[in-house]
Amino acid sequence: MNRLDFHLKKASNEKICMITCYDYTSAFLLSQTEVDCILVGDSAAMVMHGFKDTLSATLPMMRMHTAAVSRGASNKFIVSDMPFLSYRKSQTVSVNAALTLMQAGANAVKLEGALGNVKLIRHLVESGVPVMGHLGLTPQFVHQLGGYKVQGKTDSSAKQLQEQALALEEAGCFALVLECIPKLLAKTITQSLTIPTIGIGAGPHTSGQVLVYQDVLGLNVQFTPKFVKKFASLHIPHGQGVNAYIQAVKCGEFPQHEHCYHD
Repeated sequence: MNRLDFHLKKASNEKICMITCYDYTSAFLLSQTEVDCILVGDSAAMVMHGFKDTLSATLPMMRMHTAAVSRGASNKFIVSDMPFLSYRKSQTVSVNAALTLMQAGANAVKLEGALGNVKLIRHLVESGVPVMGHLGLTPQFVHQLGGYKVQGKTDSSAKQLQEQALALEEAGCFALVLECIPKLLAKTITQSLTIPTIGIGAGPHTSGQVLVYQDVLGLNVQFTPKFVKKFASLHIPHGQGVNAYIQAVKCGEFPQHEHCYHD
């Protein structure tokens, strides 16, 4: 899949499936699936490093995770999040941040919000960097938004999101993530754009969906927002496997003859 395929999928009403992933092993497993796109999200700061929000993600952190995912899933289209404030400085610094992620293996970058970003997005696109937009609940703005809350619930805020979506399309974004907004608003925005939308907590009428790898497989039992569906419960066999290993070591059943090197 490449950037142009996003448009083709929307035109043919074929849903886009994106999964957020942060490491080589998970990326390699995803490379064996039919997933369309992998997002290296700045949520790595929370899921992989235990921080309370995405603001703790840094450019070196995102470069490391992007490179790992790229090595594990070289056959997939990889989008990498530009971390907090990395694209709100000078144009030179912002372009260098995008360069860092692209050279680490990303096929595109994603940044949050429209206000103040349109000029940079246009410049990046004109410079050969595919850009995915992100509207609605934008986690990097958590303090500005007053917490992790559904966005676009009032007429005025819904209108603003519609206007911003059109501005991102006009700036050259090839796709747009819509996070935690009412499903009818997501439908309206999706129908108003020629580029596809990818929803997370935005209902069934977007052009596709994205969820975090650990949430899809039920590995993160502490994170249970309304928009997440766990398609497996791997935390149970995971724990069982580790405990079986511990018991085998403690009772002397592991290692056995076939696990040893012999002179």
